[in-house]
Amino acid sequence: MDNTNTKYYYPYISPFDPCKPIVIKSYSTPPHLYMGFQPPNLPQFSTAREALFRGTLWPALYDTYPPEKAREE
Repeated sequence: MDNTNTKYYYPYISPFDPCKPIVIKSYSTPPHLYMGFQPPNLPQFSTAREALFRGTLWPALYDTYPPEKAREE
C-alpha cells in the first residue's frame, strides 16, 4: 500500500477534446487514513495557538496541502 499523501492518476484523453489535456492529475489524502487507531501519547504542538493555526493538536495528523500548480504536474 502506498502511504504517501499525494496520489496520481492518468485520466482518459479524448482525441476530440478541444482543450489542452492534463496528462497527470493528482489529489491529496489526509494522514489519518494511514494511521488506523490513534496511538496513545502522540506528541502535541507546544502551544494552543500553534494547534489552532494548524487545525489539529497532533503534528502527526497535520498535513499541508500543496498549491494547485504543484498538484497538476
